[in-house]
Amino acid sequence: MFDRQPPAPPSLRNRRTTGERLRDALLEIAGSKAIILAHREKSWASITFAGSRHSIELGFEGREAVHAGEQFIVTLPDHEFGIPGRLVAEAAVVEAVHRLDPPSLRVTCDLLLLEDA
Repeated sequence: MFDRQPPAPPSLRNRRTTGERLRDALLEIAGSKAIILAHREKSWASITFAGSRHSIELGFEGREAVHAGEQFIVTLPDHEFGIPGRLVAEAAVVEAVHRLDPPSLRVTCDLLLLEDA
């Protein structure tokens, strides 16, 4: 049902970006039952802080995955992320779309990451 995105080619530096680390952390919260459907990232700054805003869409297929997705929705807002050099200041589910047949769940979450000084 969901089109899987091919993995990104390995970078020449072999260093993972903040976005890649964030996607990995979200998949871990999802119990490896989700796939990343979309990821949008843009720089963000205020007078005192700098960072980036991320909007990530995850897909969960099948009953077991949908259950993991429902748990993801409950867990995300209070999850303590461990992304080096970044602080997750906000993490919220902004949309969840369920389908019964076949069982699937699409979750969109928005996150604000700040550079940790």
